[in-house]
Amino acid sequence: MSISAAGRTTSPETISISKERRTSRAAFYGLLVDYWEIMLPVIALGPAMVYFIPATLSPQTKSTLTFLTFAAAFLGRPLGSVIFGHLADTLGRRRTTVVCSIGMGFAVLLVAVLPGYDAVGLWGLAGVLLLRLLGGVFMGGQYTGANPLAMESAAKSRRGIVGGFIASAWPVAYVAVSLLTALLVAIFPSGSSTSAYATWGWRIPFVVGAVMAFVLFAYARKTAESEAWVANKAREEQKTARPRSPLRELFRGDNLRSLGQVYLLMTGIWFAIQMLTVAPSGLLISYLRIPSQTVIWGILVANLFLFPTYLLLGVLGQRFGRRKTLIVFGVLTGTVSVGSVIGMLRTISDGGPFWLAMVFFTVALCISVSPNAVLIPYICERFHVGVRASGYGIGFTLAVIIPGLYSFILIGLGKFMRYEYGVVVLLAVGAVCTVAGAMLGPETKDVDLGTAEE
Repeated sequence: MSISAAGRTTSPETISISKERRTSRAAFYGLLVDYWEIMLPVIALGPAMVYFIPATLSPQTKSTLTFLTFAAAFLGRPLGSVIFGHLADTLGRRRTTVVCSIGMGFAVLLVAVLPGYDAVGLWGLAGVLLLRLLGGVFMGGQYTGANPLAMESAAKSRRGIVGGFIASAWPVAYVAVSLLTALLVAIFPSGSSTSAYATWGWRIPFVVGAVMAFVLFAYARKTAESEAWVANKAREEQKTARPRSPLRELFRGDNLRSLGQVYLLMTGIWFAIQMLTVAPSGLLISYLRIPSQTVIWGILVANLFLFPTYLLLGVLGQRFGRRKTLIVFGVLTGTVSVGSVIGMLRTISDGGPFWLAMVFFTVALCISVSPNAVLIPYICERFHVGVRASGYGIGFTLAVIIPGLYSFILIGLGKFMRYEYGVVVLLAVGAVCTVAGAMLGPETKDVDLGTAEE
């Protein structure tokens, strides 16, 4: 029993619930900032890419450069998870989150002040790519510290629900940045390199992202450190004067087997995420000739349905088990989602109503992307406290590399089939990897996250 500043007694249970709420909010907000900044090149900078590249480039080259501004942050994430996962396991979850939040803020703020092609040529675009890569490093480090901290602070009976809440930051961020960009495009002229939106309007969402990161910094500083990590650190210091290397431990024995299983599972999930959150806008606009505003609003509405689905999957994972939930939704991805994407493509090719195509898309999105809600607790539960941040960060992030190259894979598949149907193939591959990865792992919802490996 503790005594508050007002003289009232506070029970340990109340303190625990308060800490759970604060760490889960910090993790949710951290992912909100992360996803906001991830989507900036696709949504906010897309209409203003003429500011950074010459008008004489071919459409294919312009499309590739736009894709690279998005991919740069994803390529930085694995490096960030390695560096900051190690630091989160050795120096603390909270401290790592604080450092990464301020790094994210400065990286995105510097993008907002870059000059364009008319002033410095392609050096402006090079600056975007470099800062996006650097920002990706800090992004990978931020959730590597914050999410294990939230899971270690949550009650075992609520870990799945808390994980679902944290992961739901994705659709919230997508809808928010889309609405802000749509408002700015409606207010300011766009289209040419000298238009108001291309010159400075696109900078506003980047500045907003920087402010959000600095707010995260202030909030994370007041978040308590993980008790599980503190206790494990004390045990290690009592046993040996020489600190253990989390990375070295992670890549041997049972930890390495767990990492391999998580990598396979996450490869499947990342294929689903790439096919249904990143690829659709370019596919629908560039290849299927749907008006861009129509596509943006259609995908935005679909993400409104995705938000409650995340919360539902968190509850299902807590009630029936993470492993079973992942297997069931992996099977649904390979059947219902694959069928829904085919339905969407056929509806569009046959000249059917776009709203019907978006119904098919929304079904596939909710089924195949929502299992991400189960992964925060599941991956944390697969590793003991001494290597948990490293295992979570690397296991979650490293698997994005191959699915992240989907643009080039689709080009290869396009030699054997209609280009747009490559999405169906990769979604099916993702389903197989998800089911296989989940089946190879154990059930984890009853794991004690305070347990250290002896």
